[in-house]
Amino acid sequence: MPFTPNMNKLLFLVLGAVCGSGWAQTPALNPMPDGSRDMYAGLGLQSGPRYDGTGSRKLSALPVLQLQWSNGVFVSGMSAGIHLSDSPTLEYGPLLAVLPGRDDSGRRNGLDGIGVTNSYVLATTPAERAAALRGARLSGMDEIGTRLQGGAFLNYYLSPQWRLTATALAGSGKDHDGARLDLGVQRLAAAIGPHRVSLAAGVTLADSKDNQTWFGVTPAEAARSRFPAYQPGGGLQEAHLGVRWHWAWTPSWMLTSSLQAKRLLGSAADSPLAERPANLTVSTAIAYRF
Repeated sequence: MPFTPNMNKLLFLVLGAVCGSGWAQTPALNPMPDGSRDMYAGLGLQSGPRYDGTGSRKLSALPVLQLQWSNGVFVSGMSAGIHLSDSPTLEYGPLLAVLPGRDDSGRRNGLDGIGVTNSYVLATTPAERAAALRGARLSGMDEIGTRLQGGAFLNYYLSPQWRLTATALAGSGKDHDGARLDLGVQRLAAAIGPHRVSLAAGVTLADSKDNQTWFGVTPAEAARSRFPAYQPGGGLQEAHLGVRWHWAWTPSWMLTSSLQAKRLLGSAADSPLAERPANLTVSTAIAYRF
C-alpha cells in the first residue's frame, strides 16, 4: 500500500517507540482534525544487553502503545509530552519520561520498552546463565529505582526527510539529581512499496551525578562487590547508530523492526561495570492502528 504524508509522520511515532534510548523520544507533529487522535497498539520482542556495558543479554516482551491527539499531546514509548509549536519545521515542548531502574542482577526492574517487560537471560554458556540468574553480575551494588524524569525536546527539520533532534531530561541520578542531553539526526528514507527504512545517529551527554549512578562504584559498594571504587565525571556517555525497517501490510497492520548499535564513551566506557562497551539491540513488533 502507498504511504501518505500523515502515515510518514506516524512512523516516527511508532518506530521511535520500538527502539532504545538512542532514538528520538518525541514523535513528529501529526496534523489531524480537531478532537481526533491516532493510536497504535501491539506486541513484539526485543533482544539487548541486560544493562549498559554488560556482556549478558536478555530477551524481553515489548508491548507497543502509541497515542497522539490533535491538541499536540502524545505518549511515545516511555515518554509523554505536548507539541507547542505550529511550525512545520520546528517542534518543541515539555517532556516527561520514565527511566527504568536496575537491581543487583542487572535487570531493569521497572518499565522496559513500552509497558511492563518480562526478561529472560540469553547467555552464551551454562555457567554465564547460572551466574546471571544468581544475581552475581552486580552483587553488592546498590539497587537503582525507577524514576520519572522531566525536561523538554526540540526538533528541527532541515528538509522533509532530515530532522535534527535534542532532548534534555533531569532526574536520572540516584537522588533524582542527574541530567542527560541527547542530540541526534534522523533520515527518513523514501518508501519502496509498503516498505520504509529510516536511519538515526546521535550522542548522549550526561553530568557526573548521572554517570556516578549508572557507572560509578562507591567505596561502600566496592567493599561488598567485585568492583573497585570508581568515580566517573561528566561528558559524553555514549554514541548510537540505528536502522529501522517498517512494513505496512494494510492501512491498519504493520511490522516494524530495528537494529541499534551503542558504544559507551568517556567515563562510562572506563567504568569497571563496562564489561563490553559496545552492544547491539534488536527488536521487532506487530502493531495495529485504531
